[in-house]
Amino acid sequence: MRTLASLLTLLLALSALAGAQEKPYFVTYDHTMEETGNLEISWQNTIGLQQQGLPTFYAPFGEFEYGWSGWWTSELYVEGATQAHDSTIFTGWRLENRFKPLNGEHRVNPILYLEYERVSEGSRSNVEVVGHSQPDATSLHDLHGVKSHELEGKLILSSNARGWNISENFILEKNLTEDEGVEFGYALGVYRPLSMIASGSNCRLCRENFTAGMELYGGLGSTQGFGFRDTAHYLAPVLAWRVGKDSTLKLSPGFGLTSNSARMLLRVAYTYEVEGFGAKVKKLFGGRP
Repeated sequence: MRTLASLLTLLLALSALAGAQEKPYFVTYDHTMEETGNLEISWQNTIGLQQQGLPTFYAPFGEFEYGWSGWWTSELYVEGATQAHDSTIFTGWRLENRFKPLNGEHRVNPILYLEYERVSEGSRSNVEVVGHSQPDATSLHDLHGVKSHELEGKLILSSNARGWNISENFILEKNLTEDEGVEFGYALGVYRPLSMIASGSNCRLCRENFTAGMELYGGLGSTQGFGFRDTAHYLAPVLAWRVGKDSTLKLSPGFGLTSNSARMLLRVAYTYEVEGFGAKVKKLFGGRP
């Protein structure tokens, strides 16, 4: 736990250093909101290499993010899971909303986050890590029918300075199906473009098209037992490559820091931005763009 505390201190200290750029985060949120009327489509894949001889799993999910206004962004997730020598299942869906209470850019930008989840206990997406964690050998086939309704809230704090972004998320999650109390978690992230100066040439491998950083995330127990005991934590380098005007590739190997974590969560994602999606839909159905 001393190593984990040192990593937390290091990431928080980087806020003294912390340019909009494509965010490379997989778990942490910054204060970037979707452009009004734009739709971002993302396909994300997580491969989990577990400890204690537990099977490797693969968890794909799709994201559809829409900007209703400059202060309101919504996102729909659909997800599944498959596990070695086990089943392939549809694990559920999530609907999130993010709200930006303050206009403009500030030294610290707060975002309020609210999500409803309808997922099975077989979910392996790890889009957040909360509460306590124990290695689980139960098959996906047996977990598929165990459904839960959950509410999740986040306080997102994010700052940009001198090209750096530093973001802190505090997470609360409540299972409405089971009496588990309220679970807590965190996510910290920092990133920066590899170059703040455009090369002047039209190349995909120019340094300004790459953004790199680090995430640290994990559980903080629950109202039934707050703290680091029996929790999972991950340290994850992150990299985003803007491969085109509207498309980005992202990569992150997340390394487990405790015996309750997976050995590695390898994440890969591709995102595509559809500009003016809302106006196109209105025009298609005879409305004004």
